[in-house]
Amino acid sequence: MGFSALPPKATNESAIATIEAWSRRADVAIMHNSVPYKALLTGTSATTYVNTVDLPLANLYRGKGFPLVITVDATDGLNRGAEAPELVALKRSISAPAVQLVYRQYVQALVSLIRPQYLGLAAETNLIRDMAPATVYNAIVQMTNAAAADVRAIGGTLPALYVSLQADVAWGPPPAAYRGVETDFRDFPFNQLLAISSYPYFVFADPDQIPLDYYARLANGRAISVMVVEGGWTSASVGAVQSSAVKQARYLRRQERLLDSAKAVAVFQLSYTDLDVTQYPPQPPGSVLPLFAQLGLVDTELRAKTALATYDSVFARPLRK
Repeated sequence: MGFSALPPKATNESAIATIEAWSRRADVAIMHNSVPYKALLTGTSATTYVNTVDLPLANLYRGKGFPLVITVDATDGLNRGAEAPELVALKRSISAPAVQLVYRQYVQALVSLIRPQYLGLAAETNLIRDMAPATVYNAIVQMTNAAAADVRAIGGTLPALYVSLQADVAWGPPPAAYRGVETDFRDFPFNQLLAISSYPYFVFADPDQIPLDYYARLANGRAISVMVVEGGWTSASVGAVQSSAVKQARYLRRQERLLDSAKAVAVFQLSYTDLDVTQYPPQPPGSVLPLFAQLGLVDTELRAKTALATYDSVFARPLRK
């Protein structure tokens, strides 16, 4: 069980304080990295970038004894219908060979310099396929498969590879028919585990409505490890989403059962804290960031929310051998 360094305020000091706060409540860490397209396309080498930006955080985690998972996010994490904001600003696209090349170089540098135990080559591919132009999804398929071959050529102890799949998309909003993730297993044959993203409060009004095989069914009978690499349930009501601190705590108890049903090997919530959105860069009109701002188990001042005690009770369970 673990978290990322995502802080309540967009400062290094806030990130360090966040890590220190959750480190006693975790046994593994995750980095969810947007590809630094602007730096890589304007003269910074992938090796220099990883050594300067990513390696210090990885070393901090390793110094605490945490195995490391990294997800590389190749598109816009808050809008799967769009390309990465840096590429949009540069008027570039991942459909271009030069952009795919710097992505691959970044992946190679992460593996060579950090050697994570698990590496995601893209995030929420089924949601990208649903929302983005076909040229973007096709580019994701092309560049991740090429990157997987690059990684295998590095040699030594290599990470298990994956792309993350959105469980809520795979099931579809009730009463839609279950869709599954077979297209993703076909398009990304390098997948060595089933890596899941899930924010089911967008689909279900109550955590107890989530089917107990919500994660397990996605494997479709495959003998494959299951890992939840991002997700959560908001403690606040925002727009059409109606929630509360008590409902968030009940979700964690429900998720415990979903994880057991799938025999999951790990679960991550990217946000240990709530986010102070006023301290982050201004968002474009219609941004969904506020819908994710109250996912934390503590508030923006690191004060415990109701869900923290539930999390702690799950974390106290013996590790499955």
